[in-house]
Amino acid sequence: MTSPFDSDWKLLEQLCQVQAPSGNEGALKQYILAYVQQQQESWQRQPKIIQGDGFQDCLILVFGQPRTAVFAHMDSVGFTVRYQDQLVPIGSPKAESGTKLVGKDQLGPILCELNMDQADENSPKQAKYDFGRGIERGTELVYECHFQQSDDYVHSCYLDNRLGVLNALKLAETLEDGILVFSCWEEHGGGSVPYLAKFIFEEYGVSQCLISDVTWVTDGIPHGEGTVISLRDRNIPRRAFVNQIVALAQESGVSFQLEVEGSGSSDGRELQLSPYPFNWCFIGAPVTDAHTPQEKVYWPDATHMFALYQYLMKNL
Repeated sequence: MTSPFDSDWKLLEQLCQVQAPSGNEGALKQYILAYVQQQQESWQRQPKIIQGDGFQDCLILVFGQPRTAVFAHMDSVGFTVRYQDQLVPIGSPKAESGTKLVGKDQLGPILCELNMDQADENSPKQAKYDFGRGIERGTELVYECHFQQSDDYVHSCYLDNRLGVLNALKLAETLEDGILVFSCWEEHGGGSVPYLAKFIFEEYGVSQCLISDVTWVTDGIPHGEGTVISLRDRNIPRRAFVNQIVALAQESGVSFQLEVEGSGSSDGRELQLSPYPFNWCFIGAPVTDAHTPQEKVYWPDATHMFALYQYLMKNL
């Protein structure tokens, strides 16, 4: 029997398979752009598409008279080929020796294995690759995607943050007033949000933002208790705005849990550091095994994430 979530799973799988490590997000931007152009006629309102010169590989969709923007970063962790067989991490990948990595250089497609080499037990591990030939320096390698569904769980690399991208695309179907921002570089320190934030504030006067991303399962955040509203991470958003989000979440009837952490960051950090008075709040489903080849999300938590964003974008 076909599940009502099959189309969401299929789109998520396709998003997870697109290679888009930090700094090379162009392929995912083009995928999203093609999807928007193909699907927008069936949406409640067609967006203004903003891209090109001045926006690098980022993409902005503007619907109606926006009051709130949703940020979803497109990039992922991975590796850059250095010299000989050495690899330099992009962001903070967490993988063991034997992990399959894929990419492409001028000689063709690549499917190789990660080798976490260690000279002795007191030496740090050095990421290297095993392949039948040398790989061109500067080539990006990402995890080979093995997308799986089991019971109510979805397992895949790059749920961080293709699940956040999926959430934004689902919002687009019914969004009347709002901005969807697909950003770059989040996993490796950011860099695109400052100019994106400047644009949406100066052009549309939008100063409240939601961060569509995933968070981690921890001792206080389990699978199965709904999406997560983060009260703080390494950064502390304005409490008055977060309280407003929590109050609306309580009105919505959607299952959610509150997160308090002292580490971790998101596109919200760059909004907070900008010279503009942005209010922001991170909301996303919790995953286990973050930044590994097999992240895992409990699908009902993801559906609560989708539902809460729908409610907030109508009521903020």
